[in-house]
Amino acid sequence: MADNKKTFYITTPIYYPSGRLTIGNAYTTVAADTMTRYKKARGYDTFFLTGTDEHGLKIEQKAEKLGMKPKAYLDGMVKDIKELWKKLDINYDKFIRTTDEEHVKAVQKIFEKLKASGDIYLGEYTGWYSVEDEEYFTESQLKEVFKDDQGNVVGGIAPSGHEVQLVKEPSYFFKMSKYADRLLQYYKDHPEFIQPNSREKEMVNNFIKPGLEDLSVTRTTVDWGIPVPSDPKHVVYVWIDALANYITALGYGLEDDSLFKKYWPADVHLVGKEIVRFHTIYWPIMLMALDLPLPKQVFGHGWVLIYKDKMSKSKGNAVYPESLISRYGLDPVRYYLMRAIPFGADGSFTPEDFVERTNFDLANDLGNLLNRTVSMINQYQKGLVAPVDQEQDKYGQDLAAVAAKAISDYYGNMDKMHFSNALENVWQLISRANKYIDETTPWVLNKEGKTEELSRVMSNLAESLRLVAIMIAPVMTETPGKMFAQLGLDWEDESQKDLQFGGFAWDVNVVAKPTPIFPRLKNDEEVAYIKEEMKKAKPKKQSRREQKQEEKQITIDDFAKVKIQVGKILSVEPVKGSSKLLMFKLDFGKTGERQILSGIRKFYPDESILLGKKVLAVTNLKPRKMLGHESQGMLLSSEADGDVKLALVGDEHPVGAELG
Repeated sequence: MADNKKTFYITTPIYYPSGRLTIGNAYTTVAADTMTRYKKARGYDTFFLTGTDEHGLKIEQKAEKLGMKPKAYLDGMVKDIKELWKKLDINYDKFIRTTDEEHVKAVQKIFEKLKASGDIYLGEYTGWYSVEDEEYFTESQLKEVFKDDQGNVVGGIAPSGHEVQLVKEPSYFFKMSKYADRLLQYYKDHPEFIQPNSREKEMVNNFIKPGLEDLSVTRTTVDWGIPVPSDPKHVVYVWIDALANYITALGYGLEDDSLFKKYWPADVHLVGKEIVRFHTIYWPIMLMALDLPLPKQVFGHGWVLIYKDKMSKSKGNAVYPESLISRYGLDPVRYYLMRAIPFGADGSFTPEDFVERTNFDLANDLGNLLNRTVSMINQYQKGLVAPVDQEQDKYGQDLAAVAAKAISDYYGNMDKMHFSNALENVWQLISRANKYIDETTPWVLNKEGKTEELSRVMSNLAESLRLVAIMIAPVMTETPGKMFAQLGLDWEDESQKDLQFGGFAWDVNVVAKPTPIFPRLKNDEEVAYIKEEMKKAKPKKQSRREQKQEEKQITIDDFAKVKIQVGKILSVEPVKGSSKLLMFKLDFGKTGERQILSGIRKFYPDESILLGKKVLAVTNLKPRKMLGHESQGMLLSSEADGDVKLALVGDEHPVGAELG
């Protein structure tokens, strides 16, 4: 009975809809879908959750920039994401949005419960905040800090490379430190909790052992979020709001919590390695404080790199799944993601590798095996596949043995979510079946009139293909049905899906005219197409004129605050460790000499030509540190068609003169 089935609950991260999703996001979701399909085929009662994380300052600012209300902006983004999941044949059970009314109510209940228990308390937060990362940082955590003349930190760069801003405001804090020892003990008692195991060491050594700081969990400077019922000027900060989705989606905190009782705890949270910390430290501590069971496993997979480089729209190397699906079909894309990238490690997408795998793995190995087999059955057996013979010769015995091992290894790897290895197991059987044709030479058997042996060979090949279709089904959702149809089978008939060699009583007719399921690709042409699609990801660079047009107008009083002086270049040299910066020493007459750094190195390959030139500089900017050097102003320059030149002035402008 269905009620007695083992349950399996799997989740993806909820995606932040501030931009178009890439193949990296698709990778996580296809992996979760693959696992769900596999477990369902194994008889589990499955629940697959995905969705969107919709609150926070970045969304608020993005919508404002577009002249839209946040919810209207988000509705459009969610529509696009759902359309993408449809194109990828993602068969989720629920798509949660953190703006859903049920989620909002449940998060508010969770917050008030933690506040009432004393795990959340009111304090004041002072720290460095990155809008892009939606994360706070201590000064020591910053990749780079900027200081004024007195040595005070005035800004900095987050580990991600994004700039931070100082935030000082009242905040509610979560007592993370209270649960640190309990969390460490949980890790020891449940070694399977964090996968791969290497990520556990990272969590312990980098975050827990140095000392867990209490976590700021509300903001007063952001409007777009879930209000705290007992203190509405505060909105719930991202992590409590976002992480709670895994239980609120099941009805936790609501009147009908039947799904929660049925499926929680989650079997697997699939996340990218960059958010493992939040799912293996913040989230389990939240659950401990709520007195709820912890998820059985958090699997932190690696990144999809492009030519071993991190995917970035600004670099023009982002790959969007839609362009691949529209040209090559669904299954080559799903297959490539699950085959080419070892689960848990970083993997590299390249156009060359994608085309090569499509041609060799799919068109040559699998497609050709199917086409040859069906054609030979039509030619030699009048289209009829006889039941698999129990009596096999040495080649048939070896084929059956390879099939049995492939199936056993496949189960082991799929259970561990080692999808690449599982597909390798399937291709071992495909390779062995192709070799089996060469060993048995059906055309010779036919010529010699060995009808019994020939029939056995055809049946063995058909049986091998039946097994292959079943094993690839969690990954490739269209191909198995096509394979079954050409083999004369019905994909909807579960009795035909016994996963063991000789497990199906054939006596069926294959299709009369087989058609290739994977057409071969022209290598150079398709590589060029994918590269061109990647370039389209790069946003059009705005000129300084365009940027200024977008800026608000200033008053004469604003302009009067800016001090622009004529300076003479005394020396100029490249800054060590930087490919962009030049360091200038300038004479400003009565106001003395000062040092200014400027990122114009590539526009002046021979910087010596600037010696003795007079330039314009803003001299009342707060000094900032750049690569250990202090910059005491900003040189003015012009930009046209991507070329930047310093604003030079003639001898009629004396050194130190002030413009105004």
